[in-house]
Amino acid sequence: MERFVEIEKCSFDVEDSNLLRPNRWSDYVGQEQTKKNLQVFIAAAKKRGEPLDHMLFFGPPGLGKTTLAHIISEEMAANIKVSAAPTIEKAGDLAAILSNLSHGDILFIDEIHRLSPTIEEILYPAMEDFRLDIIIGSGPAAQTIKIDLAHFTLIGATTKAGMISKPLRERFGITFRLDFYTESELMLIVIKAAERLQMHCEHEAARAIAKRSRGTPRVALRLLRRIRDFAEVADEKHISLAQTQYALGELGVSESGFDSLDHKYLRTLCTNNRPMGLSALAAAMSEDEGTIEDVIEPYLFANGYIERTAKGRIATNKAHALFLDGGALL
Repeated sequence: MERFVEIEKCSFDVEDSNLLRPNRWSDYVGQEQTKKNLQVFIAAAKKRGEPLDHMLFFGPPGLGKTTLAHIISEEMAANIKVSAAPTIEKAGDLAAILSNLSHGDILFIDEIHRLSPTIEEILYPAMEDFRLDIIIGSGPAAQTIKIDLAHFTLIGATTKAGMISKPLRERFGITFRLDFYTESELMLIVIKAAERLQMHCEHEAARAIAKRSRGTPRVALRLLRRIRDFAEVADEKHISLAQTQYALGELGVSESGFDSLDHKYLRTLCTNNRPMGLSALAAAMSEDEGTIEDVIEPYLFANGYIERTAKGRIATNKAHALFLDGGALL
């Protein structure tokens, strides 16, 4: 089943993805302190004529880490190479990427916590000394070849900062945590995105989308694109509140931004009325433990619907308050 409030995996068409992604500071909404500091660091680097220091963005998925990397590349007038840690499997993969970078280029590695220890060891001298140490052969005949690299900026992004090894984390000179967005920020994102899609979005419609977007621009944009589909089929030239409410109802997204999977999780916890471990929850819901831990729980933890105790997960008073008339969730 496709989840329209899924944060981790939202598949945009390439054309719409590029269209909706901000490419300058004036279009980037939210993360104000991060933007302010980044503008200072970029201005200082440009004044010195140097590449930026390596930087790490961490926080929940869908909050704009990749977008920030692209804006930084635009501001620095630098080329950006985008890669994902799981695709860098061998030393040769990383060596090929690094050796093709030019002075000032930016290398963006998503989910950087998933780099293998072997790859990390190669990355250390590349980040510190801009040098590759390649070992050829094995045993007594093994030789180390040193290759000089152009001065580049590595931007790492991760949803699990705690899984990054300490030696790698300490090599980033700039670190930022991205936070969930406010309702007003998400409203502005939706209105701006609708304009790029050549559709006017009523303010109340934008508010309804923002309330259900789980504090995440990626979810807001995904819902906007699906609501646009409903509007176009109904031959409407703008996105109205009535059409938005109808579309969200058809998509199964509640006023709290929950879908059926969230409802099932909370109902399981609330009706059991006792702490439950991850394996017990997975068995009761007939779901995979990884889906529960990585997909369902982050938003519920962050917004105070559940808590983790020594005995397991428990539903908070906020979660119990969602139940009305025999167990229906808002």
